[in-house]
Amino acid sequence: MNNLFFLFFFLFLASAAASVPAHNITRMLAKHPGFSTFNHYLSLTHLAEEINRRQTITVLALDNAAMSSLLDKHLSLPTIKNVLSLHVLVDYFGAKKLHQINNSTTLVSSMFQATGSASGTAGYVNITNLKAGKVGFAAEDNDGSLHSFYVKSVQEMPYYISVLQISAAISSADAEAPTAAPSAIDLISIMSKQGCKAFADLLRGSKALPAFKENVDGGLTVFCPTDSAISGFAPKYKNLTEAQKVSLLLYHATPVYESLQMLKSSNGIMNTLATEGANKYDFTVKSEGEDVSLKTKVNTASIVGTLIDQDPFVAYKINRVLMPRELFKASDALDQAPAESPKPAKKKKNAKKGSEDSDAADAPADGPSDDSEDQKAADQDSNGVSGLHVRLVMVLFGLIMGFLVL
Repeated sequence: MNNLFFLFFFLFLASAAASVPAHNITRMLAKHPGFSTFNHYLSLTHLAEEINRRQTITVLALDNAAMSSLLDKHLSLPTIKNVLSLHVLVDYFGAKKLHQINNSTTLVSSMFQATGSASGTAGYVNITNLKAGKVGFAAEDNDGSLHSFYVKSVQEMPYYISVLQISAAISSADAEAPTAAPSAIDLISIMSKQGCKAFADLLRGSKALPAFKENVDGGLTVFCPTDSAISGFAPKYKNLTEAQKVSLLLYHATPVYESLQMLKSSNGIMNTLATEGANKYDFTVKSEGEDVSLKTKVNTASIVGTLIDQDPFVAYKINRVLMPRELFKASDALDQAPAESPKPAKKKKNAKKGSEDSDAADAPADGPSDDSEDQKAADQDSNGVSGLHVRLVMVLFGLIMGFLVL
């Protein structure tokens, strides 16, 4: 009987450990009609999807009146996304934690900072505990004045997601700055100014460029190799035919919008602009924590920065040229020049200790991968339990078997 009791007890613990509370911000806010406009724009800007993919997050919700004041500014949809992303903190703050902030104030990174669109630390939010139950919020690039305050807790799932109502939209000149429409974006200029000039120069005179431009409005994700990566790859590029050069350039873009958070949670095979019929021209996305790598059957590249993130267009900087198996052999990667080492993100001195780093430039370069490694990454289920939970279940299973033996 005792053995049976322990069996059920540990099975219960294993089940609890293996399940991570899933949250859906759209459903959470749907229960509160007073936030219907805020909820609508979270979905329209695709922020809802990114919020649902994250764990340990705080949403500073605006009621319909506060949203009306924001919409009166007649901002474009991409700009509204920037403003609302400033209201999504990449750390957990329940009502209780807000009122326990030591030293009166703390600095927290927002999803706006994580997009790479924020200038410097403009995407950080100051939370100030004013005592007597009052807490204020201000953007780091604000003049220091507090215009938005904590109202109430809407819903909390410690320590995964917290939805808190604040009185007004957080004011930020950087977030509210006009953004160009996707079709008006100068791809070549953006790449050239942010460390991908060599790739931009190759694309500029290539027949691949029209395909990039045609996909911007419908959704486009570009992976730009750094200048040093292109420099080391130049001899191989020169040996390709014109058609192969076009395919190689197209291989560095996919015809869908994939934010960094989407990539972190979508491990698996991804098609590219070069994919056509029997020519697969695909690669595998693999993430480990905040690090995202792209694995071909020949080599591996890591995302080391974000050039621009303006739904439906996003461009990332990668530290190697992606080599498709349709054009190269695994041995071709052995003499490829060393990948550029990502530089660690600079953190503000008064940033809250333990807050999640928003910079994407933190992934180390991997060595060449073989087919088996790619297949393992492709087969990985991005919705499975975390490694910690798997290990815990295995330990519990061992304990169960021990009790059964007794």
